[in-house]
Amino acid sequence: MRGTAPGPGGCPARARHHLIDQHARQPRPPREEHAISTADTRDHATTTSPSATSEQGAAQVADAVDARQEHAVDHAADAPAAVTLDSSRTPGPGYDASAAAVAAAGEAVLEPTRGERRRSFDAADFAVPTGREEVWRFTPLDRLQGLLDGLDATDDAREVTVDAPEGVHVGTLARGEAPRGTALVPEDRAAALADEAATEATHVRVPKELELDVPVHVRVVGRPGSRGAGHLVVEAERHSRAVVVVEHTGGGLQADAVEVVLGEGAQLTVVSLQLWDDEAVHVAQQEALLGKDARYRHIAVTLGGSLVRLSSTSRYAGPGGEAEMLGVYFADAGQHLEHRSFVDHAQPRCTSDVRYKGALQGETARTVWVGDVLIRAAAQGTDSYELNRNLVLTDGARADSVPNLEIETGDIEGAGHASATGRFDDEQLFYLQSRGLPEDVARRLVVRGFFADVVQRIGVAEVSDTVMELIDAELDLAVGPAAVAPEALAVAATGTGA
Repeated sequence: MRGTAPGPGGCPARARHHLIDQHARQPRPPREEHAISTADTRDHATTTSPSATSEQGAAQVADAVDARQEHAVDHAADAPAAVTLDSSRTPGPGYDASAAAVAAAGEAVLEPTRGERRRSFDAADFAVPTGREEVWRFTPLDRLQGLLDGLDATDDAREVTVDAPEGVHVGTLARGEAPRGTALVPEDRAAALADEAATEATHVRVPKELELDVPVHVRVVGRPGSRGAGHLVVEAERHSRAVVVVEHTGGGLQADAVEVVLGEGAQLTVVSLQLWDDEAVHVAQQEALLGKDARYRHIAVTLGGSLVRLSSTSRYAGPGGEAEMLGVYFADAGQHLEHRSFVDHAQPRCTSDVRYKGALQGETARTVWVGDVLIRAAAQGTDSYELNRNLVLTDGARADSVPNLEIETGDIEGAGHASATGRFDDEQLFYLQSRGLPEDVARRLVVRGFFADVVQRIGVAEVSDTVMELIDAELDLAVGPAAVAPEALAVAATGTGA
């Protein structure tokens, strides 16, 4: 089937303890022992540029030094005061600060707890960002003016096509037509403007108990120089199983909303590929609502575009849900790739696992990862973990990593996070070169090994292979064409083969 969608038209009080020592070097205990009863680690950031951390670089690279670099979060009374940045954030029930007024006073705009962030379909409810707001402080707003001042989208700004197997429903939804608006309510001005501009949403529905053997492909092509907005609704009815691949290519200023609704016992994988042209700007909010015992996997792969800002959220509508959120990104000179993940645990006995890995190369390459996990008082038995790793390949690149954790109950299975940013491990390179590998091949193996665990967890062979091919293409820019066949690199990086 092929359809074409039209263009846009236990601890009831919240704890405020910051329990991370950013410079800790002690090993993190095993996952099952890594539980926290009450913690809030908002605004804990790791920012690294290789020129500023040359003495620490080799000790900070991803997998080779996980035990030394993961930030263990323990319930300790002597938490360092240096990272207690959120102690004053206790707004009352009527908190409604005006971003414009506070910015005019020259102050940072502090937001309420993550669970109380404003959500509205009306763009007028959101002030035009100034850059002082918590949610916008990392984003170069000058590149987003066409998406924040008012989105005057045109019908020919993008083309959306859907290739779906037999049995899958493909159609459109008007604003206010269910299930549009079930999972996603805009959390910022850009998302609200995009929702207003996208008069019709593309609707992909997998009927109950249907199990698909081939993926559904949604292709979004932006027209260079245009302003476009789109809305995609993916609905997996109860006990269905499917994979949906959403591929973004082309150019222009593009704003997107993707909402995913999973029925009871549904199993759904959504792969979001950001493969934009060099000048493209893309802002998207992607949000999923999981029914009872549903299993959801979200994979974000971001390689193209001048600026990409992707916010991904998982929420639970019933107990027993499982969410896995994976991310792979590679930034070149001049690119700004920003990923914001949020897991909102409001139901008992749910799990979440967030893992993002990125690499940077080239002057002014910039990546941002902000990971929020909120475990509400009703979410007893929650098991949650988030991890971010960044590999800085050249001088002049910068990575920001901000893991945040809020817990409102002591009755949980486990919760924690880890974050590390660093350069190539010189010891790894020396070891590989001592075995006769040229330096460029050794570097490729290190980078491939860095990404391998996340890529292998994608679970869709054609997507995993494509991602590795794209990573190899990025490496061609830094170290030149591969001196050995990609298949040999794959075997060496994964340790497989005869």
